[in-house]
Amino acid sequence: MENSKYPKFTFTWIGGLILLTGLFVGTMFTSFFNVLWMLVFKINLQYKDWFFMLTNAAGFLTAIAFFDFFIVRPSTKKKLNFNFSPTNFYTYLLIFPLMIGMMFVAEFITAQIPTTGPFFGKYYEFFNQLMNQLTDDPVVMVITAVIMAPIFEEIIFRGIIQKGLMNKGVKPWKAIIFSSIIFGVVHANPWQFVGAVLLGCVLGLVYYKTKSLLLPMLLHGFNNLCSTLLITYTKNESFADAFKVPEWTLLLIGIVLFSLFYYLFMKKYKVHYSEI
Repeated sequence: MENSKYPKFTFTWIGGLILLTGLFVGTMFTSFFNVLWMLVFKINLQYKDWFFMLTNAAGFLTAIAFFDFFIVRPSTKKKLNFNFSPTNFYTYLLIFPLMIGMMFVAEFITAQIPTTGPFFGKYYEFFNQLMNQLTDDPVVMVITAVIMAPIFEEIIFRGIIQKGLMNKGVKPWKAIIFSSIIFGVVHANPWQFVGAVLLGCVLGLVYYKTKSLLLPMLLHGFNNLCSTLLITYTKNESFADAFKVPEWTLLLIGIVLFSLFYYLFMKKYKVHYSEI
């Protein structure tokens, strides 16, 4: 593995601080650019959908760049690099139903979290207002949520955090759970936390098994695409409402799908890819 083109870096709390610093620097750069634009052209770009997309990209890119230049290159003498290899068609037939099952289960669990009351009511109202203000342009929403977010987030949470923890000697299942919890926490609300943690576990499992970031990115994009379509056409991010079925029915279907394809993927799927 000494001749591998993929650097064997590790992830520690210092790496976490580096990622946060890069995210802050990238976001502040776009904010500073907006201030200059307002002074010159008297236009606030903050309310432009494309600027929201640019701000997200700048934050993620600088976070990844900071980790590369301050952690990976000094310790490994190599630049940050990942495996994006595709796999055989049979693999996709296993992981997408697995993902759908997880999404159904996650929806049921999320539906049990209160949306009313002295704390949850106000928080849920604030969360809904925030989500509604993000963008009204479906094209920008698709580019941001379905394309950009899966690419950048999978590089950070699976490619950097999970892989870095496993390189450090952390057991794979612990690395998957730890990176998934962080993934859930950064969503900063209880209604997305559950789905994000479960999503992260499935994505982490697929990444660990195949060693390719392409598959988690595709699954992540599929998950976000489903959410985007539900929000756009039903105004409610709920499969149960869209399919007109009870939540318990959706839960049972989700458990069956997840259990069956988890078994097939983990026990019957014998191909393990390696990074070389």
